Order: sequence, then structure tokens, then C-alpha cells
Amino acid sequence: MHMKKKIVKGLGVGLLLAFIGFNNVTMAQSTIIKQDPSIFPKPEAGYKQMVIEVPHSDNDNNKKIEFTIGKMMEVDKCNTHRLQGSLEEKPLEGWGYNYYVFKSNGGAASTLMACPDNERVLKFVSAGPTVTNYNGRLPIVIYVPEGYDVQFRIFKAEDDIYRAAEVRQKK
Repeated sequence: MHMKKKIVKGLGVGLLLAFIGFNNVTMAQSTIIKQDPSIFPKPEAGYKQMVIEVPHSDNDNNKKIEFTIGKMMEVDKCNTHRLQGSLEEKPLEGWGYNYYVFKSNGGAASTLMACPDNERVLKFVSAGPTVTNYNGRLPIVIYVPEGYDVQFRIFKAEDDIYRAAEVRQKK
């Protein structure tokens, strides 16, 4: 009986760890295609076109999209790494839409702490995040070099509105 409890407890912990691990995995976006992608320029040689599409809702004005551009790199475990590059927003002539182009030489900057074990890990190293308005009617189109990826998060504002406290100065 005591052995049975250990097996059940071990199974429960294993399932919990698997669930936590599953929730931390980046999920790929399925393509919705709200706008004909042929209206956007074809990617330059060595680049690919990435599209972020989100569902439209009545609360689009209460949401923001944060996206980061990066790539998987082998780096040490103890430093913070940041991909070098620049993001340019460009107008889509004749349409009133914008799109983004990310340029990078692939270099990364990092903090310079000495790592005692010099252990290396494979990690998504990204440039600084970009925050833009949420628009469930239009895609966000981003051109990135081959081998790079785009990850995004949706931020939602709560309905509660707060007022800051006033500090009264003594005269």
C-alpha cells in the first residue's frame, strides 16, 4: 500500500511538471489571413515575411501587442544577451498600412560577468521589444532575416481605473 502511494504521488508530480512545461512552450500562431499578403512587398533576398494576426474584439482599444525579434543562439548561462539590430517602420504606399523591416548583422551584446562553469545553453536572444496598438482587423507584417523569428504577447488593460495620490507640500 505504501508503494502505491509513492507511485501515485510521483505520477501526480510528473503530470504537474509536464503541464507547467507545456504552458511555458511558445505556441505557434495559425494563419488567419485578414489581408491579402500580396499587397505587401516581396521579401528581399535573405529575408522572410512574418505576420501577426489577432482576433478582432470590442476591446481592441484596451489591448497592445508587444513583439520581439530574435534567433536561437548558443550563449553562456550567467550573462544577459541582447541581439543587435534595428527595426524600421515603413509605409505601404497607397494602402495606409505600415510594415516593419528588421536589419541585423547577427551580433549580440551581453553583460560581461565571468561565468564560473562557462556552461552554454541554446536560448532565444532578442532585440528590444516593440509595443504597438492592437488591431484585430489588420495584420502586423514584419520582414526579418532568414533564421530569425518573431514572438509576441498581447497585453490587456483592466477595466479598473485608478487615481494617483497627490502629495501636498508644506509651505
